[in-house]
Amino acid sequence: MGFFDSVIKYKNQDYDKLKKECQTKGTLYIDTEFPPDDRSLSSQPGKFGSVVWKRPKQICSDPKLFVEGASSGDVSQGKLGNCWFVAASSCLASFKEVWHKVIPNAKGQEWDAEKPDNYQGIFKFQFWRYGHWVEVVIDDMLPTINDELVFIHSQSKNEFWSALLEKAYAKLFGNYEALDGGELSEALEDFTGGVSDTLDMIKMELAAKSEERVALFARMQKEMDRKSLMAASIPATSAEDMEATTDIGLVKGHAYGITAVKNVHLEGSGLFGIFNREKLPMIRLRNPWGQGEWKGAFSDGSPEWEKISKSDRDKIGLTFEEDGEFWMTFEDYCKYFVQTCICRVVNTSYLSLTKTWHEGLAHGAWTTPDRAGGCPNNKETFVKNPQYSFDVTEDSDECMIQLMQKSTRDKEGSQNVTMGFTILKVEMNREQRVHDLDLQERFISTIYRNSRSTFLRHGPFKKGRYVVIPSTFDAGHTAEFLLRVYTSSACNFKELTLDKPKKPWYNCCGRAPCLVTQIKVIKATDLQRQERDGADPYVIIKCEGEKVTTSTCKDTTNPEWNTSAIFYRTQPHKKPVKIQIWNDNILRDEFMGRHLLDSSNECKLQALEVGLMGQKAESNTIKPGKITIVITQSRQLMSV
Repeated sequence: MGFFDSVIKYKNQDYDKLKKECQTKGTLYIDTEFPPDDRSLSSQPGKFGSVVWKRPKQICSDPKLFVEGASSGDVSQGKLGNCWFVAASSCLASFKEVWHKVIPNAKGQEWDAEKPDNYQGIFKFQFWRYGHWVEVVIDDMLPTINDELVFIHSQSKNEFWSALLEKAYAKLFGNYEALDGGELSEALEDFTGGVSDTLDMIKMELAAKSEERVALFARMQKEMDRKSLMAASIPATSAEDMEATTDIGLVKGHAYGITAVKNVHLEGSGLFGIFNREKLPMIRLRNPWGQGEWKGAFSDGSPEWEKISKSDRDKIGLTFEEDGEFWMTFEDYCKYFVQTCICRVVNTSYLSLTKTWHEGLAHGAWTTPDRAGGCPNNKETFVKNPQYSFDVTEDSDECMIQLMQKSTRDKEGSQNVTMGFTILKVEMNREQRVHDLDLQERFISTIYRNSRSTFLRHGPFKKGRYVVIPSTFDAGHTAEFLLRVYTSSACNFKELTLDKPKKPWYNCCGRAPCLVTQIKVIKATDLQRQERDGADPYVIIKCEGEKVTTSTCKDTTNPEWNTSAIFYRTQPHKKPVKIQIWNDNILRDEFMGRHLLDSSNECKLQALEVGLMGQKAESNTIKPGKITIVITQSRQLMSV
C-alpha cells in the first residue's frame, strides 16, 4: 500500500455525511461510538479522577487547531504513560508531508471566526493500519480537570491538534488507557505506513567505536532528509527506574523525539581547538513532557554555545527555553542513549527521483492445527508455518523485511505474541513449500520479540530465490500478521501454499511425479581456460523440460556457485538430469562440459565430485575439470 492510497472509514463513519447532518440540524456533533464519558477513558471508572468533558470553546475563548502551524513544541504529555505516542507526535509535527496525511484538510477543519456556523465540533484523522489507511472521526469533547486538559496538550492554551489527534488514536484502540505503555515504532508506523528499525546502541558499541558512530550519524542525516521519523530512549530495567531522572537530566523508560541531526561549524570558534575538527556532529531531541532537559555539554545556556557564532546558532534554530528541546553532541548521544528508532517511509513510486523499492505484501495468520509450528527450535513443526518466497535478481542487493502482528492492544492492553522470522536461500525454481530445513541454507534469522513488529535490513543478498518463514516462538500460538518485503527490483513475492506440484487439468492422462530430486551445484575445479583471464563459467541444469541457470563467475577456472534446483520427475529412468557448464561470451557462449545424473536411487545430501564429458556428438570425450554436486532424491514428494 502506498502513502496516498484509498482510505477505509473506521466503524463506517463518514465525516462529510455526519458534518452535513449536524449543519442541517444546527447541532454540534457527539460521537456515540466513542462517547464523552468514563467508558472512553478506562475500563476502571474514575481512574483518572473527576473528569469533565469539554469542548475547546468551553476551555478557552479562541480555540485553534493550529497556532502558527505544527511544531514539535506543540505536544506535551499528560496523565497517561504514552510518551511513546507523544514523542512520535513530536516527530510528526516536524514533517508537513506526513501530518498532512494524518490530519487531512487541516485548513478545512480549522475554526473560522468569520463563519462560526460552519463549525460542527467534528474532526477526522487518518492512521495507517496493517496495509490500509483508516479514517477516524471524533467529536471535539476532551477530558479536563479544573479546565485543564488531562492528557496531551500544547504549550499554547488555545491549540488543540495534538489533543484531538490523541483522542482519535485512543478511539482506534477502545479507550485512552489502552495507550498506556507501548513502543515508539507503533505510533511512527501508524503515522506513516513506514517500516521501523530499532537500533540497540549498546550492542553496536557506538560509545567506543568512532567509525560506527560516523556511519550512524551519516545514516541518520540521510533519514532526516528523507523525512523519516526518529526517536530515542533509555529503557528502564526495573519498576523503580521507570521515569527516573538521571544526574545528567535524561529520563529512563521515556521516549524522546529526534527533531534535527546536523553538523555545527566550529571553524573560527574557541571550540575548534578543543574538538580538533571543523564540524561537530550534533543532534536535537525533545522531551515529550515539555520540560526536563539534558544537563551536559551544549545544554541550554551552557558555555559551549557562546563559542559558536550567532549566525551558526541562528541557522540551527537555537533557543534557550524550558520547552523540553535540547542539543547534544552525537558522541554524548551515543554514550547516554540506548535505543534509536528510525521509521522510514518506503518509496515505491516510479515517478520519484529518490531510491525506489519494490514491495511484496501479504496478510497471513498462524492458525492451528497446521500453520502454527513455532520457532526453529521446534524442528518437526517449524516448516508447518506460513511460507513466502521472493527473488533477488541483482547480486549484492540490500533487502528490508518487516513482520508485523495485528496487535490485540485493546481496552485490556497489549497481548502480543513473541515472534520472529527465518530466511532460507532455496532452489532457484522452488514453487512448493519447504519440508526439510536440513536441505536448505539458513540465510539469516531475527531475534524473537514480544512486540508488534520485527524488522530486518540486510545486505548483501546474493542473486537467487529466498523463503521467509514467519513464526511465533512457541508452537500452537495463533495470531494474524502482515509481512512486507522490499527489494531493489521486482521480486516475484508470493505465498507458497502447495506441498507438491498440482497436476495440470490438461494433463489428466499423463504421468504424476514419482521422484523429487534436489541438486545443488557447489563448484567446479580446473576447467579449461577460455581466454587470458581464465573463463566466465555458468551452469545450466535441465530436467524434463525445465531449466535453471546459475549466475556467472567471472575470470576463473575454479568457480563456486552454491546454487540449487529442484525437479519433480515423472520419468527418472528415461530422462536424466543434465548439468552443463558454459562460458559466457558476448557473441556466442562456449560449451565447456556436462554431466548426466541418471541414477534414481533415493539418497540425502550425497556429495559427488564428477568428471565432465562432451556434447552428444562427442559424448565419450572427457573434458577438462570436475564439478562438485550434492544430491537428494526421494519418492516421498513432501520430504524435500
